[in-house]
Amino acid sequence: MKFFVDTAVVAEIAELAVLGMVDGVTTNPSLILKSGRDIIEVTREICALVKGPVSAEVVATTADEMIAEGRRLAGIAENIAVKVPLTWDGLKACKVLSGEGRMVNVTLCFSANQALLAAKAGATFISPFIGRLDDINLDGLQLIADIRRIYDNYGFQTQILAASIRSANHMSECAKIGADVATAPPAVIKAMAAHVLTDKGLAQFMADWVKTGQKII
Repeated sequence: MKFFVDTAVVAEIAELAVLGMVDGVTTNPSLILKSGRDIIEVTREICALVKGPVSAEVVATTADEMIAEGRRLAGIAENIAVKVPLTWDGLKACKVLSGEGRMVNVTLCFSANQALLAAKAGATFISPFIGRLDDINLDGLQLIADIRRIYDNYGFQTQILAASIRSANHMSECAKIGADVATAPPAVIKAMAAHVLTDKGLAQFMADWVKTGQKII
């Protein structure tokens, strides 16, 4: 499973990229606001840092305006994936932009029917939002499983990009289900390394090492 980092803070991306934990980046208007940066400037900087897809989201609501914004964003770098919402106008924009050979990430997906439409429209990525479904007592992980089954049934090439990841458990469950990509905040990716038994075992090893009175260097 590929790891995309869900942030527009360049320093956070760079830290994970050194470890090979970044296969791509996803941004959205809320993350751009949080970064405090100009969207074109920060997106260009991220694209230079990361070889994989960098999702940059349109803010228009009509198809023609989304297409125009998408073309502008795609001009920033070759690895831009234009992010459009899963609305009827968004699907129209997806069809045009993907037809021009651009990567398109269709976002804010909350149902298998929506995911099926996005695949038919030529989406490169579909972004189902796990955490937001969980928030309203629906099963976000089940949606990932449903989309995986539908796409496999018909050979759709659209990649499932699990989004709205809230925990390390979400990451492992998405991997087991077969999501192609999971995008998560840096803190969640780092949390995947944590385990109470690892901490306990390391503490015991260190205590025993002190008792040996030895040094390696």
